[in-house]
Amino acid sequence: MKATPLSSAGKSRAALRLISTKELPREDWLAVRKQGIGSSDAAAAVGLNPYKSQLELWLEKTGRDTSLPKADPQDEESPAYWGNVLEPVVAWHYSKRTGHKVRRINAVLQHPDPELPWMLANIDREVIGADEVQILECKTAGINGARLWQEGVPEYVQLQVMHQLAVTGKQAADVAVLLGGQSLKVHRIERDEQMIARLVELERRFWEYVVTDTPPPADGSASADRALRCLYPEDHGQTVDFSGHAGLAAAYLELKAVRQSIAEKETREAQLKQMLQQAMGDATRAEFSSGYLSWKKAKDSTVLDVERMLKEKPYLQVRYAKLKEGSRRFLIN
Repeated sequence: MKATPLSSAGKSRAALRLISTKELPREDWLAVRKQGIGSSDAAAAVGLNPYKSQLELWLEKTGRDTSLPKADPQDEESPAYWGNVLEPVVAWHYSKRTGHKVRRINAVLQHPDPELPWMLANIDREVIGADEVQILECKTAGINGARLWQEGVPEYVQLQVMHQLAVTGKQAADVAVLLGGQSLKVHRIERDEQMIARLVELERRFWEYVVTDTPPPADGSASADRALRCLYPEDHGQTVDFSGHAGLAAAYLELKAVRQSIAEKETREAQLKQMLQQAMGDATRAEFSSGYLSWKKAKDSTVLDVERMLKEKPYLQVRYAKLKEGSRRFLIN
């Protein structure tokens, strides 16, 4: 696959068109993305994506992610689905508000530096005819996601855009975000050479994990937990001796201490909660100068009595049996 230069009027440096995406099947596009770090991968690659860890991204890039849950692009309950549907709407309203014309670039772009061929980017729109801005990134955020935009562009989106500026050599990008389906905000991100240099270095370190087929360290996130369960789904009965490994032995002792501390705090939490409940009695709410407590009865609801149903009609358990795959349990002795 040979990359071709992307036209860049008046610029001495231009991104390369790695492959056209105009009629590229989604499966092929995903395969191309595994060849490098795309702009949407940037935050995860440097460990700053709140939704995806380095370890989960590494599984994707090394083809080990087949058992990880995948978002259905046609799932109308998915934020990603509505992001794709509303992208043209956001771009149109951006043009209407700013007067800037935009156009699609139907290609996966590649950094022109032969030392950085793994730096890839897809950009939503190119801004044309404007000296001050060259890229448009379109975003949507629902009611819950909008809180991440209260103080401007979230860090993981800033890194995505800075990656795009690094790959394309452009100077500035606008991020247009539709909040809650009714409020469009436009934020400008200027090229920052120091940030780009640091981003490239951190991405290079991550790509080294991919090239050497070495998993990056887990970071304690739910994403890393999913990745570990995907990477090591079963145990095979062996025993490993870490008694001579100072680092792992220290981690084991610290984990035991942390678990003990959590257990003690949970016990104290229960004592404090019960003290207050006993004092409230049958009251619904308790007021304090610094806040309040409430202790309400939930509404009654009707549920299926599975235990009774199976007792009276045991054949249903055989007829509607479903295998639940076991998972590994982590225990401390």
